[in-house]
Amino acid sequence: MQEYAIIVAGGSGSRMKSDIPKQFLPIHGLPVLMHTIKAFRRYSDQLIILVVLPENQIDLWQELCEKHHFHETYGLVKGGETRFQSVSNGLMKIKDADALVAVHDGVRPVIFKEIIADSFKVAARSGSAVVSVPLKDSIRLIIKDKNKAVDRSQFRLIQTPQTFRLSWMQDAFTTSYQETFTDCASVLEAKGYPIFLIEGSYENIKITTPEDLLWAEVYLKP
Repeated sequence: MQEYAIIVAGGSGSRMKSDIPKQFLPIHGLPVLMHTIKAFRRYSDQLIILVVLPENQIDLWQELCEKHHFHETYGLVKGGETRFQSVSNGLMKIKDADALVAVHDGVRPVIFKEIIADSFKVAARSGSAVVSVPLKDSIRLIIKDKNKAVDRSQFRLIQTPQTFRLSWMQDAFTTSYQETFTDCASVLEAKGYPIFLIEGSYENIKITTPEDLLWAEVYLKP
């Protein structure tokens, strides 16, 4: 069964307070996205990687690849206006009917090969595998102007990769876009497919704010 990874690298640097898109910010001299691609390549040389970028960032990315002599093998896909459309564009590039597809955030560079391997293993058996971690802190539910404590053991923080059978994804992504589609799991769930959670890692942070970049520098220290 052929394995694919769609690495979605849209976004801006607004919450990073940077003019540079966050996937291109440097960590130890290399852009975040390069670290992410290298992490997936460490998992397998046979993995087919598709990188989805906004059209207006492709030239900059290619310039960075030349600058850093980054010659990892991957396919480049133009993104859409939403994450939903960007993933759809990536799926259209996959022709293997019997395939597994892992979708991963381009700004999650601290992803371990063991987690990637587990996601493909579980998805091959169950059809889906979504990486998650338990909550560390107490949480409260806000209801209008009131709030109440809830049992944090009943909740999980969802990460990526999110891995599925290609046939499931192709079916689910024929659905009309909804605002509630915040990740692939929500798209598949809306179509009626089961979502299986697997254990992730607290190090698998999504770089969104400046402090996230500092943590990633620590985790990716050579």
